[in-house]
Amino acid sequence: MQLPTPAQIKRDIPLTVPAHIASWRRVAIDILERRDPRLALIVGPCSIHDADAVYEYGLRLKALLPEIEHAFFPIMRLFFEKPRTQLGWKGMLYDPHLDGSHDIEAGLRKARALILKIAELGIPCAAELLEPLAVPYFDDLIVWGMIGARTSASQPHRQLVSGLPFPVGFKNDTRGDLDTAIAGILSSRIAHSHLGIDAGGRISKIQTQGNRYTHLVLRGSDRGPNYDAHSIETALKSLQEQRLEPRLIIDCSHGNCGRDPQRQKSAFQSVTDQAMRNTAICGLMLESHLLPGKQPLGDDPHHLHYGISITDPCLGWDETAELLRSTSISFVQN
Repeated sequence: MQLPTPAQIKRDIPLTVPAHIASWRRVAIDILERRDPRLALIVGPCSIHDADAVYEYGLRLKALLPEIEHAFFPIMRLFFEKPRTQLGWKGMLYDPHLDGSHDIEAGLRKARALILKIAELGIPCAAELLEPLAVPYFDDLIVWGMIGARTSASQPHRQLVSGLPFPVGFKNDTRGDLDTAIAGILSSRIAHSHLGIDAGGRISKIQTQGNRYTHLVLRGSDRGPNYDAHSIETALKSLQEQRLEPRLIIDCSHGNCGRDPQRQKSAFQSVTDQAMRNTAICGLMLESHLLPGKQPLGDDPHHLHYGISITDPCLGWDETAELLRSTSISFVQN
């Protein structure tokens, strides 16, 4: 089945806030280069399955901005694809109706429309870049990108990142190894010629200039967390050995919380405390939804509870807001 081209989807769902996207990308780069002392805060659901719940989350985050924006630059986590080690729901992009129908065209349209709706609300968006062929459908809307632990070693992803005009983080692998992610950073800094699709959907030779705004993300591992001071110092030494800038984002979920959402709070508080003394820490990531925990997808998507993750367990909104408020106050005091 042939899909609409990126140009067709972009015509149908046009970018309405280009000045906002450009401004947010400048702020993101200023944070990475420490001209802006705030921390990037990539926060939101583990994955996106219900557009209404996600929009409500965006409204709540927007209302919280006046209380936290002196300390944080909030970016909403809109992850439409989920990497799978074996089996499982692969995300809204692939199965937007949650019923195994795999209506990818609807997934592309629904995902783009939702990113745009959140951007029009006044909230920048981050996405994990899992399928390189999907990125041209959204590349004009994303403010921060991520390459996951399972794809940091992928040459197609490194080539893709080398042509993107926004910051992209490479995560350490699931065993905690940093070398693969650092190699990804180095590779994506240089120009590449590679196969890809153009706006018209044609297989094309893509030529890139390299992306200077790549960085390392510490996300813990199957062996344990890596947000402690020693792990951060080790990561910075590894970057220094490769003559890379000392800049990190810490993912407080995944291996850094052992997939226990409550432990995200401990990781977050530890990292923000360290960030007050260590300017190499540029930001954090949190998995958070309207309500805490997770629920199984099951056979009937109509019986899902509103505002609860169907992938990794998340912090609830009330806990998230309190954590961000209290941390912002401590930034003022320091």
